Amino acid sequence: MNVSQNVRTVFVFLISLAVLLPSLSYGQKRLTAKEYIEKHKEAAIRYMEEYGVPASIILGIAYHESAGGNSKIARYLNNHFGIKGRNNSTEIRSAYKGYDSVSDSYRDFVELMERRRQYNKLIDLYGPGNYKNWVYGIARGGYAASKTWPSRVIAIIDKYELYELDKYKVSPGKEAEKLADSDAYKVKKGDTLSGIAKRHRVTVDEIKNKNGLTTSSLQIGQELML
Repeated sequence: MNVSQNVRTVFVFLISLAVLLPSLSYGQKRLTAKEYIEKHKEAAIRYMEEYGVPASIILGIAYHESAGGNSKIARYLNNHFGIKGRNNSTEIRSAYKGYDSVSDSYRDFVELMERRRQYNKLIDLYGPGNYKNWVYGIARGGYAASKTWPSRVIAIIDKYELYELDKYKVSPGKEAEKLADSDAYKVKKGDTLSGIAKRHRVTVDEIKNKNGLTTSSLQIGQELML
């Protein structure tokens, strides 16, 4: 093969590569932070309502563990939380658990939070507020070995203001809508301060501070600002 033939061969190869690359990059398009959050925020809010784990925690940890949905285990296994287990993937070899959908991965995470005592107690301690305490509580429970894990997750929640999602609810057949920032609640028979706090996604301390309470004792008919 002479020099001109070599040049022609290289030229044809480069042209072919130029044609092929756009299709490859399209198939492997990375999600932006905004795209990821918009795509999964309602699932996080729904699971917050169902399980009591803050949406900011669900989405913040999912974003961190899955590199915003762009990691290999996220793309091939629908695993957004780095939970280990079996998978049937023929595309990658991995010790991480495979899911039929991203929603299944989200549900598995919140069920883990509910199932294990070291995480479940955080629901009663902090409710859907106090995301920083939640992050450190989950870290103490052994979820992640890295010492920088809490600060990284908190940085994501702060950067994208995911804590705002903790103020939302999702009604059946409707999109997420923001709760009123402040409401008056009239105490009913059988009410406890912790129960009211959990239902209204605030903490006991927040109710006490807002209403000048020094104890957890309540009286029927008493009005509380939430």
